Amino acid sequence: MKTKMFIRMSLTMLVTLVLLLIGACSSKSETAAIDAKTKVGIVLTEVGLGDRSFNDAAFNGLVKARDEKSIVFDYREPSKDLTAEAAFEEFSEQKFDLIIGLSNTILADMEKVATKYPDQQFLLIDGQSSLPNIASISFRAEEGSYLAGVLAAMASKENRVGFLGGLEIPVLKDFEKGFEQGVLAVNPEATVDVIYAGDFGDPDLGKQIAKKMIQENGVDVIYAVAGLTGVGTLTEIQDLGKYAIGVDTDQFFIAEKAILASMLKNVDVSIYNTVNTFIENNHTFPNKEISEGLAENAVGLTELHNIRLSEEQQKIFDDLKSKISSGQIKIINHP
Repeated sequence: MKTKMFIRMSLTMLVTLVLLLIGACSSKSETAAIDAKTKVGIVLTEVGLGDRSFNDAAFNGLVKARDEKSIVFDYREPSKDLTAEAAFEEFSEQKFDLIIGLSNTILADMEKVATKYPDQQFLLIDGQSSLPNIASISFRAEEGSYLAGVLAAMASKENRVGFLGGLEIPVLKDFEKGFEQGVLAVNPEATVDVIYAGDFGDPDLGKQIAKKMIQENGVDVIYAVAGLTGVGTLTEIQDLGKYAIGVDTDQFFIAEKAILASMLKNVDVSIYNTVNTFIENNHTFPNKEISEGLAENAVGLTELHNIRLSEEQQKIFDDLKSKISSGQIKIINHP
């Protein structure tokens, strides 16, 4: 009897030991699988997630790569408690394979950390650096903005349109100049009002500026390139019964009665493709500086809303689009 009990106890202990070993092996396998994936960290702009624009698009590109099991990633949103420099430092200390920074506004912070960690690979979106370990993606957003200008000129009844930017920085000057050149290509007599809000994260400020542009200046189409500030602009334009052009992502749902189209900057697609290129090339970039525009389908307009182009207008639009894509039309950028 004692012998049978001993055998039962021994078998129970053996089964338990086997299960523990299987669990430990499984856990080690899962950990190894995660460790084998490329680790990507991204530092967003201070506006952060929920801007329905630049930050959200970049984040979605990494989500797609993660869902396809090619990477694991983490993100940081700079704030009063966490500077962009501290976020880059944190990712570098944790030895992430690739660290991404959004916008030229955080270039100085990235370069400080990149200098300290010369073996760490960084990727800057919408800016360039001379440091060897900082690669970059720049969008020829002026090409898509040119098309936005063409559309604005065709839609305007007052011959007065507006450009509302967030911060007056080089990349937004590209948007501005492309838009202005597109407007004047269709209507040389049109006036283009340009205002910079000085903020990407203030919807109420966007509303105030839009109201002033429309009611005081007589603008009837506004191209809003201002993040959350631009979201406020779009809703105010709709309330005042005028037209708007969104940016970065399809913003039609924000102001469905006002949006003519949105100028897409396919940040999600570019980040997704660039991360995969980084992986395929053994954690290096074949080209340090990547520039993409209409020809690469990195920028462009969404389908049109609240407007129907005449046959003649459509022909003009298509012709100008073809000439920009092929390089026959050159956008005069900022100095």
